[in-house]
Amino acid sequence: MTTSNVQATANKVDTTSQSGTLTTTQGNTTIADTVVAKIAGIAAREVNGVHALGGATSRAFGAIRERIPGGTTNLSQGISVEVGERQAAVDADIVADYGVSIPELAKGIRRNVISAIEQMTGLEVIEVNVTVHDVYIESEDDNEEDARTEARVQ
Repeated sequence: MTTSNVQATANKVDTTSQSGTLTTTQGNTTIADTVVAKIAGIAAREVNGVHALGGATSRAFGAIRERIPGGTTNLSQGISVEVGERQAAVDADIVADYGVSIPELAKGIRRNVISAIEQMTGLEVIEVNVTVHDVYIESEDDNEEDARTEARVQ
């Protein structure tokens, strides 16, 4: 490829903004940080062994938010992202299910988050840091609470 062809190619796909703007000769595409965080949150939740996302405080606020009429689930809870010109970095705070290999769980989260973000946004994910805040152990109390909830729903 000649120097002029390399320059022309570089000009066609040039990323220039801190909020994930992809610039081509046909226009700009801007991807907000919140979009990248939501994609990462959904991708992390899809991995078997992830019980919940977020530390204790964010999970408590999330539970309150969901119980308010009209409240919705915050899909980016427990996720923080930094989006640069061409790259993104992700921090995921999780609660793991008891009995799951944490190194394998972290590997699965990384693989799923990187794949989803790169496929959907075109940004290169340079790192996914996973912090395990707790291990979820199902207890009899949880089963009783589930039974009460099911009885109320029916």
